[in-house]
Amino acid sequence: MGHRLSKITTRTGDDGTTGLADGSRVKKTNRRIEAIGAVDELNSLLGVLLTHEIPRDMHQGLTEVQNDLFDLGGELSIPGSTTVSEDQVMRLETMQENLNADLPPLKEFILPGGSESAALCHLARSVCRRAERRVIHLSEDEPVNAVTIRYLNRLSDLLFVTARVLNRQAGEADVLWKPGKHH
Repeated sequence: MGHRLSKITTRTGDDGTTGLADGSRVKKTNRRIEAIGAVDELNSLLGVLLTHEIPRDMHQGLTEVQNDLFDLGGELSIPGSTTVSEDQVMRLETMQENLNADLPPLKEFILPGGSESAALCHLARSVCRRAERRVIHLSEDEPVNAVTIRYLNRLSDLLFVTARVLNRQAGEADVLWKPGKHH
């Protein structure tokens, strides 16, 4: 593979626009750029989570998710492109089912927290929800691959379950919401 990013500073965005992969230029505040940015932020946050001690299979699964998110961002950068597949959504569902199998059922809402890695995972989940909202917002104006929206929805579910597993493995209990409790 050749050098894909040989020049980082191009100055072409100094006017408040950015280039899409199809060569077109749009404002940096464009809904498509907002969606791409939220996906990029999510991917970066997963990178931070992966610097923590987490089980090998979970690390591998989240690294695959990072690759999927690059696919997803690439798809968004080419209007009309379809890259994200139903197979990727099904892989997330399988990962979630496997992680959730040994967890006790939830009877109450839980607060983000517990161990540091679980708290980061909860933060990634909330950023994932924002990315999903941004992609849905984009879909109000332009066609978007429906599988992409399902992928982000399933990913937020997977990250919720992953946070619970990380707490459990750290010996931390889920932090339960106590309505009306003020301390």
